[in-house]
Amino acid sequence: MDAVKFVQEQNITKKDFPEFQAGDNVEIVYNIVEGGKERPQAFRGDVIKWSGEGATKTFTVRKISHGVGVERIFPINTPNIIEIKVLKRGKVRRSKLYYLRALVGKRAKIKEKRTYK
Repeated sequence: MDAVKFVQEQNITKKDFPEFQAGDNVEIVYNIVEGGKERPQAFRGDVIKWSGEGATKTFTVRKISHGVGVERIFPINTPNIIEIKVLKRGKVRRSKLYYLRALVGKRAKIKEKRTYK
């Protein structure tokens, strides 16, 4: 089991992304390949879950686009992710926020965690 983890860690390209968790509002800039061209595209939404471990670690981001909920799963170790910005820290009490799928409008908002300096 340790040999498998060792090989996976050797294949991972480490990037310095900020620490974020479920409930945080993030903007992910990643490369889109259309035909033979590549271009960066931003996806802004709330992190609703983290899953996996090591090389297979992923996180899911949910946003509302024209009244329709859109979720996208991002592997944290992919070379396609250019940048991750944490816009707001969310005040949540769960690690998996699946209940947001059933909510619309103002109820689907996550409260912002206050930070004091």
